[in-house]
Amino acid sequence: MTQDELKQAVARAAIEYVPQGEIIGVGTGSTANFFIDELGKIKDRIKGAVASSEATAQRLKSHGIPVFDLNDVERLSVYIDGADEITPHGAMIKGGGAALTREKIVASVADRFVCIADGSKLVGVLGAFPLPVEVIPMAQAAVARKLAALGCEARLRMKDGQPLITDNGCQILDLIGLKIDRPAEMEALINNMVGVVTVGLFAQRGADVALLGMAEGVKKMTF
Repeated sequence: MTQDELKQAVARAAIEYVPQGEIIGVGTGSTANFFIDELGKIKDRIKGAVASSEATAQRLKSHGIPVFDLNDVERLSVYIDGADEITPHGAMIKGGGAALTREKIVASVADRFVCIADGSKLVGVLGAFPLPVEVIPMAQAAVARKLAALGCEARLRMKDGQPLITDNGCQILDLIGLKIDRPAEMEALINNMVGVVTVGLFAQRGADVALLGMAEGVKKMTF
């Protein structure tokens, strides 16, 4: 199976976790896009969704799925999103799609986090995928120096020759060469740096369920 076929398989499997008549949280990225396409097939069964990015909101709307502002929603029964890496304990690196802050906010309101990914995203130790850190633009150089002191390269993410700007008007530093043995501790350490909006470590609030696309089928892991 191709990687896209594996993503489609977990997207279909995730529909089982969509409750009837409720508003759900939806993530950002290629796997989340496959899930949105599946969600469009059952849109009449749900009240709507809260999007973790402008791109996700547009894709949901293109399927006729109502999009709600999180400020108008008290709780979400489930948040469904992909991951760039996930451990056997449910800790994740997210943010390859530059939506880490909004993803973390929406996930924090949900009763359950369902991670959907192809099997290649399952790793023993986080860090092979560059760890994203969203920063206030005026602080990016100062934060980069503090992050480099952790023993990694802090590289400003670029797009079309310019620093990438997130939906929040911020920039992203990608940390390269960081081996993350204690993800919850690293998450707290980086989040406490002045100028950091958030780090793309989802360990303090990790996944509750992971659906991983494997050649032999969808593997379910619970944490």
